[in-house]
Amino acid sequence: MSAPASPASLAAVRQWFEESFRTRWEMGASVSIWHHGQEVLSLAHGHCDRARTREWDQDTLVPVWSATKGPAAVCCLLALEEAGIPLECPVAEVWPEFVGGGKANVAFVHLLTHTAGLCALDERAPIYNYDAVIEALEHQRPLWEPGTRQGYHARTFGFLLDEIVRRLTEAESLGEYFREVFGSQMGLDFWIGLPSAQWDRVSPVYPGKISIANGDQPFIKAFNTGGTLTQRTFTSPIGLNAISDFNQSEMWSRGYASMGGVGNARGLAKFYSMLAQGGRWNGAQIVPENVVRHLEQTLTQETDAVLLTPIAFSTGMMQDPLNEDPESDGGKLRQLYGPSRLAFGHPGAGGSLAFADPENGISFAYTMNQMEVGALPGERVLGLVRALYA
Repeated sequence: MSAPASPASLAAVRQWFEESFRTRWEMGASVSIWHHGQEVLSLAHGHCDRARTREWDQDTLVPVWSATKGPAAVCCLLALEEAGIPLECPVAEVWPEFVGGGKANVAFVHLLTHTAGLCALDERAPIYNYDAVIEALEHQRPLWEPGTRQGYHARTFGFLLDEIVRRLTEAESLGEYFREVFGSQMGLDFWIGLPSAQWDRVSPVYPGKISIANGDQPFIKAFNTGGTLTQRTFTSPIGLNAISDFNQSEMWSRGYASMGGVGNARGLAKFYSMLAQGGRWNGAQIVPENVVRHLEQTLTQETDAVLLTPIAFSTGMMQDPLNEDPESDGGKLRQLYGPSRLAFGHPGAGGSLAFADPENGISFAYTMNQMEVGALPGERVLGLVRALYA
């Protein structure tokens, strides 16, 4: 058995990656793996379009959907930490208008763990109208008693965190705060709000094929059934429902903190490498260690009311759920983030994935343009993670 990030395991990652272009419908994709703060593997191959007129390389940028939520969560946690505000504090202490709809007791930790009951909006607020969405969230009554149930806040998560960061800092948006604190300082090829100078580097994304669905059938059925909590969640706020919408420069530039991030595997893996080093980068403590400890600690795990499968969350990051059957060994139900129980990260629709494994000093990111169907990543990236950990 090879050690994680050893030459043998990295060779196995390369082999799986190359095989995906022959047998798993891969079109254009990148992988970046860092170990103890150094990049030890960078893979990029394929094309940016089905006509194969434009080659994909390691500098190619692509929308990463909900993989944006990880960096967004760290921005919110850091803003709270710098303001000296504990996670158990009511959101209304920072955002007074938030109390509408009986939300006086909703705390920051409820938002970050997707237990606030604000995943779907009753008002039909357009996603491109930030002020209208914030107002709808202020009016919204929680769909369940906050803290008693978990339901993935697919779209509203980003608006909630964005407004908090705006109120706690002098930044005009969460994306601007990310660029100031992390992106510029670390030289990250990742943006939450992509400047026009970078637009020509972006690859379009292509919808997944049902024929290569990853077995996520309950979610897919609920997603396509009108009136379900799953469908309501993924259409709140309204708009931006076609894959092609995410190939528009206007979408890239708006900086939706739930699903609007654009970058490459190296940019994401470099960010998570800093977290895997306890928040340190180039000798500077960018993120306090106690914030990183929050990211490692599972706070909620259950069959998610929106994703309809067991999901575990720390403060804004996903983790692998554990088998809670008394007859089991209590091991992981899946290994999106490798074998370590401290590992954390976030997937994006279609298969993108980025995570930190502080226990082994590893970070990993995978980005691609040919999406898969389902809420969680499929075999193309799962095979890469398996190979990395041998």
